[in-house]
Amino acid sequence: MGRSIIEQILAKHSNETPKAGEIIWVEIDLRTARDFGGPNVVENLEEYFRDEEKIADREKTFFTFDTVAPAKNIGYANNQHKCRMFAWSEGIKIFDVDAGIGTHVCLEQGLVGPGITAVGTDSHYNILGAVCAFGQGMGDQDIAFAFKSGKVWFEVPPTMEVVIRGKFKECVTAKDLTLKVIGRLTAKGALGRCIEYKGEAVQKLPLCGRITLASMATEMGAISSFIEPNDEVIDYCTARMGRKPSFIPRLEEDVDYIERIEIDIEGMEPQIAKPHHPDDVVDLSSQAGTKIHSIFIGSCTNGRLEDFLDVARILSNHKIKPDVMCRLAPATKEVYGQLLDKGLLKVFYDAGAIISNPGCGGCASGQIGMTGDGEVQVSTSNRNFKGKQGNGFTYLASPLVAAACAVKGEIVDYKTLLSLL
Repeated sequence: MGRSIIEQILAKHSNETPKAGEIIWVEIDLRTARDFGGPNVVENLEEYFRDEEKIADREKTFFTFDTVAPAKNIGYANNQHKCRMFAWSEGIKIFDVDAGIGTHVCLEQGLVGPGITAVGTDSHYNILGAVCAFGQGMGDQDIAFAFKSGKVWFEVPPTMEVVIRGKFKECVTAKDLTLKVIGRLTAKGALGRCIEYKGEAVQKLPLCGRITLASMATEMGAISSFIEPNDEVIDYCTARMGRKPSFIPRLEEDVDYIERIEIDIEGMEPQIAKPHHPDDVVDLSSQAGTKIHSIFIGSCTNGRLEDFLDVARILSNHKIKPDVMCRLAPATKEVYGQLLDKGLLKVFYDAGAIISNPGCGGCASGQIGMTGDGEVQVSTSNRNFKGKQGNGFTYLASPLVAAACAVKGEIVDYKTLLSLL
């Protein structure tokens, strides 16, 4: 009987032969806390381990500030500085408010690679499945324990297989695939499970596309999702880590999947999720003509260079409609530098966009603004719940679609999208 990827990773980090449903202790390679949740981690460590060594391994422990970066209110300023003071006293490295989204920073800094285990206070930590690592967002007390001990317990999740058939149509992107999957699975379709993605279209995804697909495992209810590493992913991680990954999980035959699903994307047009549910997904053209007031492009789902190159395909030749507020937030400082080096900041500025410093942006308590009552927004983020990005109505779409909507001031159809390129 073959082993799922999660079983392979957990076996490598425990003294067990894990099977779904079992509870095991797992060694954790990377532990982080962000500015949201981080202060509670500090309080737990100081309360329960007052006179003890609080950190198991400082080389594997970090703080990342990305939620409201820099702090825009006194509460977040206090939270961030509390973490700073603790980190300085304990000799822990901080990726401060200029660094960007923590999971992306960990990828760029070579802290993450195939087969590793990582936990943090970010509900989208499972984005690390993009490089076939096991990332898990956990509560403040659990992360405090991981800081202290270097391990946590897990109930081994079952795994489902999702096979993608067909090829991408023009202007159809990894975000459209991701929305198609969540539309099929629904918000509970992978609840408590891991997903293994298969199919030629998935295997050909570049790292940025894999990040997009992995980033919305949470919105499907999944513990994590995994895409078997290709040469590009292995080369990227090798360059960033300074060494070739010592353990690379692979898809195995005869895995006892809890469920198998096939999704055909042949001929699929771009997708869009309607307010206020990420899984309320329909064809883009079905919403054509809906007036919009604002755009957000960024987040851990779509904040990479390649995402902004898609935006530039449209904004290099068209202006943003004057009554549309279009906000951009690169995922990290590195991405921001790439936009600068490639002249894309000027392209976006000239088109009429508002460009933010790196960070979570529209997902995060208004780093770059939120929607008001009745405001209609198209966002490239992963959640459109009422109140998440303000009191308005948020549609989820790809960067390419969002840019086209910014130009037209309304949700476009597929034909219009093609005409803007």
